[in-house]
Amino acid sequence: MSTTRPIRGATLNNGSGRFNLPAREADGDWLDTREGIDGAPPSLRTTVTVERPRTIVSRNASPDVPFDRSINPYRGCEHGCIYCFARPSHAFHDLSPGLDFESRLFAKPGAAALLRGELARPGYDVRPMALGTNTDPYQPIEREWRITRQVLEVLAETNHPVTITTKSDRVVRDLDLLAAMAAKGLASVCVSITSLDPRVAATVEPRAPTPERRLKAVRALSDAGVPVYVSIAPVIPAITDHEIEHLLERAAAAGARHAFFIPVRLPWEVAPLFRAWLDEHFPDRAGKVMATIRSLRGGRDNDPGFGTRMKGQGPWYDLLHTRFRIACRKLGLNQQRVVLRCDLFRPPAGPQGELF
Repeated sequence: MSTTRPIRGATLNNGSGRFNLPAREADGDWLDTREGIDGAPPSLRTTVTVERPRTIVSRNASPDVPFDRSINPYRGCEHGCIYCFARPSHAFHDLSPGLDFESRLFAKPGAAALLRGELARPGYDVRPMALGTNTDPYQPIEREWRITRQVLEVLAETNHPVTITTKSDRVVRDLDLLAAMAAKGLASVCVSITSLDPRVAATVEPRAPTPERRLKAVRALSDAGVPVYVSIAPVIPAITDHEIEHLLERAAAAGARHAFFIPVRLPWEVAPLFRAWLDEHFPDRAGKVMATIRSLRGGRDNDPGFGTRMKGQGPWYDLLHTRFRIACRKLGLNQQRVVLRCDLFRPPAGPQGELF
């Protein structure tokens, strides 16, 4: 394993084979300066472009996820998780799912206003709103942009149920909103922790908060009365799979009462990026990792099928599932299902309503 802490997750900035996007060379316009052309390339500068969509709520009918609507305040994610299934979405912008995904970000500052308008529509049918389904709502740029905070303020104002998935302890910044919502049965948070080994975490998720900081966030959320899940997502064979039991033990000790796991997924451009990352950081076991992933995915790098894409198949999956289930039973995890309330919702007041 490489012992040098990477600045970014991807080792490549390849174009998309689907859209004939050319590769971006190391001395291209996505670098801070051109000073590194003849030597080591300079570090990437993160840029943020304002995006002004017409709507902010995305709908889905997938049988694999427990929500039918979501909000993504940002596109791209500076956390740089090498396995991120959202990376291919950058190809739709003629940007690379590799380093561009981590450094060329998009923010939607009008998200809260758009949400308010959608919730005010006559006949709006209330279901829990999911935040963090594509890219992390608490990635570093949230510190300045505060778009996630603004969205939560609208949801809190209208008593709209919300679920959040994040790898960042920055979520505790919004405990004032989340604790009040949770007291009404309107909020739950899922903290994703892939590994407890700081060296592995720094390689797999180079700009995400450390595992210990995430566990402290679990404790803070739990102490504030917010139902907390911990997701071991993804489990990477021969790199993180041995940590399942210990990770669940630490999560339960921090106050989590629910957990789930997902074997690593490698859709579209993620597969070659992941293989290049393995060759760079885990050359001693790259072949074993990919062979095990293919055994989990029916002989392919990725299984996109509904019903199986979030799980797996074969003896490796059966073993992972059995270990996970036994550990959860011993630790008292997943004993009760969290059901968020939808009956408290009240539409936001319109311009006329605010006059009275």
